[in-house]
Amino acid sequence: MRISQRALQIEPFYVMEIAKAAEQVQASSAFQSRNQKMIRLNIGEPDFTAAPLVQESAMRAIRDGMSQYTHATGLSQLRELISQWYQDRFKLCIDPNRIVITAGASAALQLACLALIEGGDEILMPDPSYPCNRQFVQASGGIPKLIPTTDQSRFQLSLSQVQTHWGQQTRGVLLASPSNPTGTSIAPEVLKSIIEFVEDKGGITIADEIYLGLSYEEQYGVSALAISEQVISINSFSKYFNMTGWRLGWMVVPPSLVAPIERLAQNLFICPSTISQHAALACFEAESLAVFEQRRNEFKARRDLFVPKLNQIGLRVPVMPDGAFYAWADCSDVCRKLGLAGSWELAFEFLNKAYVAVAPGRDFGAQNMHNYIRFSTASSAQDLSEAAHRLQKLIGESS
Repeated sequence: MRISQRALQIEPFYVMEIAKAAEQVQASSAFQSRNQKMIRLNIGEPDFTAAPLVQESAMRAIRDGMSQYTHATGLSQLRELISQWYQDRFKLCIDPNRIVITAGASAALQLACLALIEGGDEILMPDPSYPCNRQFVQASGGIPKLIPTTDQSRFQLSLSQVQTHWGQQTRGVLLASPSNPTGTSIAPEVLKSIIEFVEDKGGITIADEIYLGLSYEEQYGVSALAISEQVISINSFSKYFNMTGWRLGWMVVPPSLVAPIERLAQNLFICPSTISQHAALACFEAESLAVFEQRRNEFKARRDLFVPKLNQIGLRVPVMPDGAFYAWADCSDVCRKLGLAGSWELAFEFLNKAYVAVAPGRDFGAQNMHNYIRFSTASSAQDLSEAAHRLQKLIGESS
């Protein structure tokens, strides 16, 4: 069977490869004899489930038979509630008609790329960045152009970098703030300067804001939508709203893009999950919002607990994450200490000897990724403390 070049060019998602390896280790007799828990810090998934009112809303929708197709752009009531959330949280007036409900942020990214990218178009992205984002660009016929970043720029693009790398084939930029894998955000003044430059060039700005609700510092908790109506903002119910498996997201698009996105959505998805949409209506109840804020504070406390522990054992986090639930750690010193070539080998060392699953850097970019490991801090404080203890013991015993 002939496989398309599009499919052949898509790289594995190595985070999931580590997840499969963790399952194999967990099934081994050696693991069973140790009577220890596998601690999974490799996947960015909250350990919290959907809020109680959300679960009740889903069950009520099922009981009442509210499961037929919705409009391709989603329930109007849900779009209105999201619009009100932007007003209450960010003081932004977003027309509900600009909001499109999608089958997760992944569907939103696919729709945006298909609507805006032609074959050969370059999209500028920071290195490191979330791997699936560049795969969406590539699958749409575009060319993801990764631009190396450092801790000096918080692992985010600067205006000068965008200006330097902008060429004849450049279509726009795809930014994430807060970012996966670093948990760092773009300073608002830098974000503004980039958006203004891109618009002056007639380009597009796609802003991945799925972790925006999980910002911990007021100066960074700013949506790109506050800067320009031409920004395409991607968001999700997975992270802040703790609904990962419900596969529900949304996008905010310029008025001129609503009709093209709707046509694509009608043909590719028909509509997002109706049950998930009805469930998500309860996300915006005062009781649910209080739960999400309590959990946001817990994620911050976990960051404050775990990052100093990583620094103490030689897994240096060069920039304190200001959002999301990740720690991007420089593991080069530990690799040298253990005689390992880089983060891929170190990830399996941690997995096989400490029963701690982490995400090696190779997923997230091309520059010096062997020197970095991503830890998810979405697990409980107890698990994070135990993981740090095991890693410290492993590294210490190898001295």
